[in-house]
Amino acid sequence: MIYTVSELNTHIKQLLKNELSINQIWVRGEISNFKKHTSGHYYFTLKDRNNQISCVSFRSTNRNIKFEPEDSMQVLIFGSIDVYKVRGQYQLNVFDIRPDGIGELYKAYEQLKNQLDSEGFFKDTNKKSIPEFPHRIGVATSTKGAAIHDIMNVVKRRFPVDILISPTIVQGEQSASSIVDSIEKLNQCSVDVIILGRGGGSLEDLWSFNEEIVARAIYSSQKPVISAVGHETDYTIADFTADMRAPTPSAAAELVVPDYMDIIRRINNLSSRMENAITNKITEKSTQLYYVQKRMHPERLYDNIRQNQQQVDELLSRMEYSIKNVLKSKKSSLQIHANHLQAVSPLKTLERGYSITTDSKNGSVIKSIDNVSNGDSLDIIVKDGIIKCSVKNTSKKSLKHNSAKD
Repeated sequence: MIYTVSELNTHIKQLLKNELSINQIWVRGEISNFKKHTSGHYYFTLKDRNNQISCVSFRSTNRNIKFEPEDSMQVLIFGSIDVYKVRGQYQLNVFDIRPDGIGELYKAYEQLKNQLDSEGFFKDTNKKSIPEFPHRIGVATSTKGAAIHDIMNVVKRRFPVDILISPTIVQGEQSASSIVDSIEKLNQCSVDVIILGRGGGSLEDLWSFNEEIVARAIYSSQKPVISAVGHETDYTIADFTADMRAPTPSAAAELVVPDYMDIIRRINNLSSRMENAITNKITEKSTQLYYVQKRMHPERLYDNIRQNQQQVDELLSRMEYSIKNVLKSKKSSLQIHANHLQAVSPLKTLERGYSITTDSKNGSVIKSIDNVSNGDSLDIIVKDGIIKCSVKNTSKKSLKHNSAKD
């Protein structure tokens, strides 16, 4: 009989499927070459020290795996031997993957915690402050558990305020979506703070508080959230993400509302301190007033007034004297400048028999015969008036020569 390649691979595939000893088996090994396809399928190699086998885990299987496989991870794989006929390659078809040596849920918890931490979910700078005196508290928890009764009893005893309860499934398959829904509903109500709580339990019981959608709902909440999940030793992702973590629901109630008696004691203490401060201030001011009164005896007051009046008179006299000296000095300086201006004044020149000739049209001073022409009208300014005349003729004459001739 002659097989085609497809027929041979199909026959081998059928033989392997019928071999019960290698179907539905557990295999231990280390993951390498891990690839997550866009289809949601996982492709990787499972190896030990000497050998390896190809593995495929389809999306339908991956939905139920609570952690994401990665290279170098030691795992236990439950599956069947199969053949990928296109390549004639046998492989392990994966039905389940579990971390080897560590619980599956704990591994998923650690992976999500590290992821959210890298995104800044746990930073103190992103935490909202808890109001000191809330008017209304929102509580997301089961109405059938002890947590709600513990919260109500503590609030009633310490500082009675309104409590708005959002009934919440806190365990099981629908619990994560129920918690998210309660947080969103309470954000739409007039509450000042939200307590997310339930009693203790195993890691499996508390797992809904380790779901990513719950952590993101807490982080996105506009109202501050106090996580009160489990007992003191139980930490969940919700505890790290919340704005405040309380070890128990009762402790959350004690953190969210003040103690009425503590407030009374604080008020009494402040009142006593205020009364003492006022008394001390009155005593201090009374003492100051007594000394002021002694210093301000009427006769002493009048004496101070007379002294000040005399000092004012003295200052006025000194000021008047200073002003007179300044005026005298300025007047003398002004006279000196006036005399100087008088000495160089053109009017003095005119009084000595000189005159100034100007053009009648534009008033310009005639300094040379070159400045005039025959027929020009001139004004000759003398000490007691102006002589109007016109140019008939001009002749060059040396002033220096003329002076020598005279």
